[in-house]
Amino acid sequence: MRTHADTKGFIMAKTPSERDAIDVLMEDHKRVQRLFKDFDRVERDDAEAVRDLVKTACVELQIHSMLEEELFYPAVRAQVEDDDERNQDLLNEAEVEHESVEELIAKLQDLQADDPMYYAYFSVLAEYVKHHIKEEEKELFPEVKKMKALDLQQLAGDMRARREELFAEIEEAGESEGENELTPARASPDPLSEAEPEEGEDEQEQSDISRTRH
Repeated sequence: MRTHADTKGFIMAKTPSERDAIDVLMEDHKRVQRLFKDFDRVERDDAEAVRDLVKTACVELQIHSMLEEELFYPAVRAQVEDDDERNQDLLNEAEVEHESVEELIAKLQDLQADDPMYYAYFSVLAEYVKHHIKEEEKELFPEVKKMKALDLQQLAGDMRARREELFAEIEEAGESEGENELTPARASPDPLSEAEPEEGEDEQEQSDISRTRH
């Protein structure tokens, strides 16, 4: 995460209100990447732990996709000229990758955690998402930052508000219908709170990510 220096020369992490839309999406990326690492460490014969990790990751990915498809991509497209083939292609490829991720999530929702294909589908999903993250962070996001007319701070506020609405909808659905396929397990510890910090990651940033979804 980008940081700024205070008057004493210390490096301080951005507060939630200071984070722009790119920061919000990058935090999403970090959360799911930690879940993928947790999945690699979990015992494959522990069906409950595997299921909980997969369900939590799928919820995070689906909400992240909704935020991008409903808010981020349309806002970026509005700033891209029709003859700007590079950025048009980046946005089109990102949306196609979302479709592939959604198909894999749908497959996982049709399987039981002890199905031999369950682990395989999630492993492929993780590889798709890692590729998507790399392209967004290395290619799309730098282009978006150049769009001076795009208010990334306002967009971040809209995305945080929409995220809360989506999680509320999921929780309400889970309460009214029992355990929902899209509802992450609440009884087990949040896998993000157990994740090891990335090398060089600020402790305050790790704390922010583990206790909030925005």
